[in-house]
Amino acid sequence: MSSIPSYNSARLKSLVERYRSKVEAPNPVDSTWQNGWYERFENPVLTRDHIPLTWRYDLNPKTNPRLLERLGINAVMNSGAIEIDGKIYLVSRTEGYDRKSFFAIAESYSGVDGFRYQEYPLDIPEIDPPTTNMYDMRLVKHQDGWIYGTFCCERKCKKAPKSDTSSADAQTGIVRTKDLKKWERLPDLRTNSAQQRNVVLHPEFVNGKYALYTRPQDGFIDTGSGGGIGWGYSDSMENAYIEKEIIINGRVYHTIKEVKNGMGAAPIKTPEGWLHVAHGVRATASGLRYVLFAFLCDLNEPWKVIAEPGGHFLAPLGYERVGDLVSVIFSNGLVQRDNGEVLIYYASCDTRMHVARSDVGTLLDYVKGTPPDMLTSAGCVRQRIELVKKNLEYINSNPDCPLLKQTR
Repeated sequence: MSSIPSYNSARLKSLVERYRSKVEAPNPVDSTWQNGWYERFENPVLTRDHIPLTWRYDLNPKTNPRLLERLGINAVMNSGAIEIDGKIYLVSRTEGYDRKSFFAIAESYSGVDGFRYQEYPLDIPEIDPPTTNMYDMRLVKHQDGWIYGTFCCERKCKKAPKSDTSSADAQTGIVRTKDLKKWERLPDLRTNSAQQRNVVLHPEFVNGKYALYTRPQDGFIDTGSGGGIGWGYSDSMENAYIEKEIIINGRVYHTIKEVKNGMGAAPIKTPEGWLHVAHGVRATASGLRYVLFAFLCDLNEPWKVIAEPGGHFLAPLGYERVGDLVSVIFSNGLVQRDNGEVLIYYASCDTRMHVARSDVGTLLDYVKGTPPDMLTSAGCVRQRIELVKKNLEYINSNPDCPLLKQTR
């Protein structure tokens, strides 16, 4: 019986020290990452160890004499992001041991480390029918003055037989706030598609209406007739309804988005267009592989894609490949700071949160200058040969190029 923990000052001190070591740890840039598109960092920005002890333990020795964890946290992932008055706020999907997700806000001035959760998780108002599970909130500062959050509302599928306790219906929940403190729940988004996840509100009015990016699906997992990232309009957000969706970025055979693709966060407005970071899904022998990709849409007609590099923009590396899922990267948080810096928040394997840091100029260079997917092996090889030829011409015409000796 000596192995059973007891409530004593040494044990509590150990828990506090572990918590502080997580939230106060610096987060150095990963110096081994060299593609130039963005900086990666050595550590996650949020993990389950960042959750306050008061959310997990009953600290009263009379009711918890062994200081056991009462409400455990399994994972922290898929966080919406926003900057207000120089501070970054992440609304994380926080999952308990009971598999239920809830929202909680962590904040940091640097945006790359020092994130601390607010005193309480968010208590989102409920509507009818009640939501079994809610997750993956996208935050948008809209032109109308509100901050909107769109998120997935999951409920048991009514059409499933009694023996099926897994099938789900997914729709899009909507909340809005002025200060991230008081949240107003609005009716779920209505569309003519059977299921809707990964819905994102465009930051500005388009043709006098609210514009939303959608992902129509026939089923919770199966895309069915849904062709990719959709676009539609609603007259209001108080009773949001999209009558018609068009596909603006479709699924394509034998690419990183052959199975599914969906929006990440709301796009960034740049002088050259609307910059998107989305996710693409393909099938592998070990399951579905999620990666991020980027594309650019026209500034005045934001439903028109004008540039899209081939391949993925960000994929899991090292320990990012391990967790509750395997080889999955997902992002629904993107922040453009006043100095042009762009913070891309992403989760790995439905387990922890990371950040990559870039800037608007670099991302535009990447999106516009990187060649598109040629869709065939032969086209891919020709594309690479042309790059080699171009480089050899440059090397041979520049005697001081450090690569000159390596090519001879």
